[in-house]
Amino acid sequence: MTRWQRRQFTDYVAKALGVVATAFGLFWLAWILWTTVSKGLPALKWGLVTQMTPPPGADGGLLNAFVGSAVMCGLAVLIGTPIGIGAGTYLSEYARHTKLGAAIRFINDILLSAPSIVIGLFVYELMVRPMGHFSAWAGAVALAFIVLPVVVRTTDEMLQLVPTTMREAALALGVPQWKIIRQVLYRAALSGIVTGILLALARISGETAPVLFTALNNQYLTSSLNEPTANVPVVIFQYALSPYEFWHALAWAGAFVVTMLVLVLGLTSRWLIARGKMTNE
Repeated sequence: MTRWQRRQFTDYVAKALGVVATAFGLFWLAWILWTTVSKGLPALKWGLVTQMTPPPGADGGLLNAFVGSAVMCGLAVLIGTPIGIGAGTYLSEYARHTKLGAAIRFINDILLSAPSIVIGLFVYELMVRPMGHFSAWAGAVALAFIVLPVVVRTTDEMLQLVPTTMREAALALGVPQWKIIRQVLYRAALSGIVTGILLALARISGETAPVLFTALNNQYLTSSLNEPTANVPVVIFQYALSPYEFWHALAWAGAFVVTMLVLVLGLTSRWLIARGKMTNE
């Protein structure tokens, strides 16, 4: 066998292994999605969004869980997004080639890959134990720690993709640095930054461990952010382990809704990326 034939054979083997690995991953993904849809779709009902989580032996819905998750995810985005955009802007425009910037990026990558249960335990020690009770505030802060590194990374990379000529043209006109960032760079990188925020929201919408250690759960709908608060991931976790079939149905319905939410957010982020590329071209 010649050298060219060996290289061609190696190339065929690598392609075959890649196809097999892709098919293996897609098979399990399709199985998970089919199981979620087949069990969650029949469990959907109007009472799911109009009734509270039921006690044992009763029928109900997930209204309080949906409201609690929406409130905590919204607060997490409101807390993490401004800090993340500010930090990403600093890394891109003021510390791009510095040792401090490299250190911050390294720490941000560690936080980005940190297990969510560790973040939950950290916020539990930071807020829950000193306060003496679980709360929606603690859950929102835990989720904000997950939002933060995603937004930092996305903002940093999107701003770096803006052509340097745009900065130079604005500087040549005597525009101050802060105004260049606000009126030129943010506008050019807006679709990418919004995409990062949507991806962060999609990630935290199904997180169980952080809210389990911080917000816990509540069978009723509460308007106070200083109390234990119901949320969809924890309800799914508890109901899936219960011995009641109707609770299992509610768990599958909640899983289906969360899956569809993540799908919609993912498609929206893809659309924004494609729109941004078309605009730049």
